[in-house]
Amino acid sequence: MSTAAVEVSDTIGRTEQFSTRVAFFIAGFGGAVWAVLVPFAKTRAGLEAGGLGLLLLAFGIGSIIAMPLAGALAGKYGCRRVLIASSLMVCIALPALATVSNAGLLAVALFVLGAGVGSVDCVVNIQAVIVERAAGRALMSGFHGLFSVGGIAGAAGCAGLLSLGASPVVVSLVAIVFTAAMLAWAAPHFLTFGGDTSGPAFALPHGVVLFIGILCFIVFLTEGAILDWSAVFLTFTRGADPAHAGLGYAAFATTMTIGRLSGDAIVRRVSRTTIILVGGLLAASGLLIAMLVPSVPAALIAVTTLGYAGILMGPASIGFVAHVASLPVAFLIIAVFLIGVAASGRFLKA
Repeated sequence: MSTAAVEVSDTIGRTEQFSTRVAFFIAGFGGAVWAVLVPFAKTRAGLEAGGLGLLLLAFGIGSIIAMPLAGALAGKYGCRRVLIASSLMVCIALPALATVSNAGLLAVALFVLGAGVGSVDCVVNIQAVIVERAAGRALMSGFHGLFSVGGIAGAAGCAGLLSLGASPVVVSLVAIVFTAAMLAWAAPHFLTFGGDTSGPAFALPHGVVLFIGILCFIVFLTEGAILDWSAVFLTFTRGADPAHAGLGYAAFATTMTIGRLSGDAIVRRVSRTTIILVGGLLAASGLLIAMLVPSVPAALIAVTTLGYAGILMGPASIGFVAHVASLPVAFLIIAVFLIGVAASGRFLKA
């Protein structure tokens, strides 16, 4: 932590904890709104699975590029400025994602959204570490729980508006107003400083770090699949009404919230090896049920069994596999990977 951060950390209290939770909520909310809009964008642009997968790559590229830059900017200018700017990027991108039919322009808007969500996610984690350290007690799992709560609110709220007859444009505008209100509420309490930027921006992983990184890639790939493809799967593969397809991500976010809010207590009582084994098998079983039982209720139930899982390169990979084979086959491949994650638990120290 920087010297300025150390000097100010004594003044960090409940208001800073509150603002951290709101920022996590905004990150989860923004991604969930897009998850609901994906089937409409796909139809509007006339995209097949492969084209949609290529389009979704823009979100991941935006996030990958923005995250290290956001961390550096937070160290130089403070978390508050970067969080405000990044949240506004999310607001700017949503109307375009609800109206544009040109694939190239959609990719630009999705890049901006990915950069905004990724930057908020990165910087709020920096703030969360500082706030947790100042509090002297575990807060991180609860902070991340608010990301999932934001996902529930975004997916369920937008799906509800669509089911009442609202257009994607109206949904995006409501989401912007809500996001702006939350930002105005929390922004005064964002930290005016950030983390120490003296370390390298990037380092090649090796050894156990590389192994854990591969596991994280698979798990995050799963979350990306649900975020960007669950509504498409329910709409075009299971025949669900597009207005209701967003409930798939809402169901996923609900169980992810339960897992995150109870995560610290579970880790204290159960070995990490057991958690990895059971979690990986639960996630894999959810995808298998969604594929093998051809009904919308079964797909929704299956999605709720998925634990915490991926958001960057995963969606594009899903699109390419779906183009060559089918979307269920793409989900099957992820399920196999998740079984590998479960089996890997015995190689990690409890």
